[in-house]
Amino acid sequence: MAALGWLTRLAPRRPATARSVRAGEAAAEAARKSAQEHAERERHEETAQAPEPEFPVAGDVKAAAFFDLDNTVMQGAALFHFGRGLYKRHFFRKRELARFAWQQTWFRLAGIEDPAHIQDARDSALSIVKGHRVSELMAVGEEIYDEYMAERIWPGTRALAQAHLDAGQKVWLVTAAPVETATIIARRLGLTGALGTVAESVGGVYTGRLVGEMLHGPAKAEAVRALAAAEGLDLSRCAAYSDSANDIPMLSLVGHPCAVNPDAGLREHARERGWRLRDYRTGRKAARIGIPAAVGLGALAGGAAAAAALHRRRR
Repeated sequence: MAALGWLTRLAPRRPATARSVRAGEAAAEAARKSAQEHAERERHEETAQAPEPEFPVAGDVKAAAFFDLDNTVMQGAALFHFGRGLYKRHFFRKRELARFAWQQTWFRLAGIEDPAHIQDARDSALSIVKGHRVSELMAVGEEIYDEYMAERIWPGTRALAQAHLDAGQKVWLVTAAPVETATIIARRLGLTGALGTVAESVGGVYTGRLVGEMLHGPAKAEAVRALAAAEGLDLSRCAAYSDSANDIPMLSLVGHPCAVNPDAGLREHARERGWRLRDYRTGRKAARIGIPAAVGLGALAGGAAAAAALHRRRR
């Protein structure tokens, strides 16, 4: 080592040339760039390993969750199960049940909301329920929920709703079904309440008219918007859940949309926009996502069947 040092002292010192200056600068730049890339890789790895932000956010009083009912919270149409329970009690005849069942089946297979069919089902339901007490429908609904509906609640969707409740947020059902039926289900599930189609009543008796129109499609979005304004909610912090492409207006209204057991149209829409997807169906049920959910006409058909039962019962 001593000899090497001696030789180094004897070696002539050359002045820095332009090429050596460039070489030094290039080396320094390469070193700095390498260090920056290493730091960026470390930051990326830390971000990738970090847990997802908490959702729902606990204590966020400006947030709430809105859940569609049929095929989102409950397997099938709630009012179809309700009508089934009434039929078992011999409250109406097969002829009436067959008519409403056919209308619902046609809608589900065709996937088209024919205005004439919807109008017919709506008019039938309203004419039959006219003059009957709201309390009568509620009492029957309480019994049938225990018999036919409780076992058809999707556990996965129920857990999603409970997560919002545990975070201190309000949770609402939003459905085309009559608000009385939706309210029974919401209460049994421990939810905050329900938004549903409102049939006009005076003194607790149905008049045979709707207040506005069915709570379906864009009307659901308007209901959510109105409730959010009344409750002081920030929709960008709210969540909504549905199985149907018909509910895209409602899902698009909130900051956290989620497709649950989605039909083909909603699945494609959700994937294109990066929305959350949850599918709690298995086997053949999951494979049949192309068949539309029982919404709109299905809800009206079930409601008409239930109303027919009450009509027969009073005779």
